[in-house]
Amino acid sequence: MSWTPVCDFSAMLPERGVCALVQGLQVAVFRTHDGAVHALGNLDPFSGAYVLSRGIVGTRKGEPTVASPLHKQVFSLVSGMCLDEDKVSVPVYAVRVADGYVEVSV
Repeated sequence: MSWTPVCDFSAMLPERGVCALVQGLQVAVFRTHDGAVHALGNLDPFSGAYVLSRGIVGTRKGEPTVASPLHKQVFSLVSGMCLDEDKVSVPVYAVRVADGYVEVSV
């Protein structure tokens, strides 16, 4: 597994996302209120726009989520599944914090 550093963990604000280009793919990386990091594909499958990194981070039934900033569909940060349309999902990528840097593997 190859890891790509995307940003300094301390630069990420809780409950916010950032977009990173990792091996030619736009990846939305999120830091939740408890300090966990998650990475999803940045493409909103409903609008076709690369905007999920700008979404609203929250929870649904204890599961960390992001709501698309355009049409407000909610996606699990854990599984990538759309919690509003069960046949739709976005890719989930491996993510970790190593030596203070957030790293993603696609």
